Amino acid sequence: MPLQAVAPIAAHIPNVGAPYVRGFYHARTGSVQYVVSDPQTLACAIIDPVMDYDEKSGATATAQADAILAYVEDNKLSVEWILDTHPHADHFSAAAYLKEKTGARTAIGEHVVDVQRLWSGLYNLPGLATDGSQWDHLFADGETFRIGSLDARVMFSPGHTLASVTYVIGDAAFVHDTLFMPDSGTARADFPGGSAARLWDSIQAILSLPDEMRLFTGHDYQPEGRPPLWESTVGAQKRDNPHVAGRTVEDFIRLRTARDATLPMPKLILHALQVNIRGGRLPEPEDNGRRYLKIPLDALSGAAWE
Repeated sequence: MPLQAVAPIAAHIPNVGAPYVRGFYHARTGSVQYVVSDPQTLACAIIDPVMDYDEKSGATATAQADAILAYVEDNKLSVEWILDTHPHADHFSAAAYLKEKTGARTAIGEHVVDVQRLWSGLYNLPGLATDGSQWDHLFADGETFRIGSLDARVMFSPGHTLASVTYVIGDAAFVHDTLFMPDSGTARADFPGGSAARLWDSIQAILSLPDEMRLFTGHDYQPEGRPPLWESTVGAQKRDNPHVAGRTVEDFIRLRTARDATLPMPKLILHALQVNIRGGRLPEPEDNGRRYLKIPLDALSGAAWE
């Protein structure tokens, strides 16, 4: 994607402790990737980077990740972390590629091991390590870390998946598949290991953060054709999101369950999970030098026959 010209990062942030956040929208999957930087030290983290994949041809590419690298270079940033919020069902993670290019540490929530065990069985991958060793670090709930001078904290946020986490970095929280923009509601909870009740609890924990906390979502599907958006606040979500404003847990579970029953599975879920439970690594080449994905047949509900 073409990069927009930006002023020096430090010019955007007047108060110490607030990160500068640059979102990169991937229209093909409706995903948002982030570079979160400390304007004082120019240290940064990359959150939920996308590796390009075309399901029709089987081609992979690194255009999205390379755009992030160009932005990092143009702004003289130093990448300290490459963070995934969860193993994604709609795109390949570019974490392994970006680690190769930057040397930064990769990390995800420690419950990724539960997702690995679940999906390695579905794919029949008995040789897959299911201890999270594909990442450099596994974050525990409540664990803290730093990005330059910025304080960061991890919130375990299950419901969409068994492993989802929220990264709270200064005055910004990266909530990925929990809350979408207020006009788009909340994320689905019907994937293997998902739970609407647990998603509700995760959302309530996020909404207990200060009202002025900036929230950055991982997807936007442009309802009614509006431009893509990805930043809101806790206060705006509590006031304007129809899935949570004025709702009880029982209301939410009914709403979420009914809506999820109408949704087809993401078109790349079976392609992507086998890559993402490996930390964004593609399967190893076979004896002919080519890499192959495995697609289990009749493994998931939600077929779309039109």
